Amino acid sequence: MSTSTATDAAVKAGPRPAGGIRQSVRDSLVVAKRNLIRMVRIPEVVLFGLIQPVMFVILFTYVFGGSIQVGGSLSSQDYRNFLMAGIFAQTVTFATAGAGAGIADDMHKGLIDRFRSLPMARGAVLTGRTIADLAQTALTLVVLAGVALLLGWRTHENFGKILAGFGLLLLLGYAFSWIGALIGLSVRTPEAATSGGLIWLFPLTFISNAFVDSNKLPTFFRHIAEWNPFSTTVQACRELFGNLPPGFKTPDAWPMQHPVLASVLWSVLILLAFRTLAVRKYRSAS
Repeated sequence: MSTSTATDAAVKAGPRPAGGIRQSVRDSLVVAKRNLIRMVRIPEVVLFGLIQPVMFVILFTYVFGGSIQVGGSLSSQDYRNFLMAGIFAQTVTFATAGAGAGIADDMHKGLIDRFRSLPMARGAVLTGRTIADLAQTALTLVVLAGVALLLGWRTHENFGKILAGFGLLLLLGYAFSWIGALIGLSVRTPEAATSGGLIWLFPLTFISNAFVDSNKLPTFFRHIAEWNPFSTTVQACRELFGNLPPGFKTPDAWPMQHPVLASVLWSVLILLAFRTLAVRKYRSAS
């Protein structure tokens, strides 16, 4: 092959992404910074993301508190403590819709195609986006925890266990953000990504132990709830926060008996599976 032919072939192939973990991390952080700056410049996105979970806390606390029995207690305080792990978990998983809509918007504007023409690590665009979403989710959790404390939520374990509980929540949220990334790459408009990101989250979060004692669900739904990765994280957080109500009977299913380990396993499995699928879709998306 002549020198000119080789040069032409290299030009047609386009820029090659630089290899190595260091390059991948650097590219991911650059994209994450871009998305964080965008969030700061459009504060209403963050604000609306904060309002919804706060409304859930207030509505469930004052509308259902004292009306739903958990364990052997009808106390509104016991239900408030029981509820908060479910609200926290719902908040981090609902961020999936925002992640999908953001990526779909970038696709719609042609930004993804421009990124793919640059010599950057293949997964950096999606990794940077999900890291930025994780930062927003962490901020939302801090604000939500503050509101919950003002409304009377209390923990009964040491600080290390409480931090571990929030760590599990962020891990679940990060894993689910890759589901949102895959949805955002698979649809044509941000509106479709938002709808596609929410439609499956409602049954996931409500057929669970988030808002009611799963022992009281019909048999079919109880088995789904007990093996639901969302329920597993909720149960783990309740144990780590010390929020299990008096007389509460832990279900016999393995994920409910070992919720911390099961939560980590579920989140890592979801993360690995959907990151692989999303990066593969990113390479072929147009």
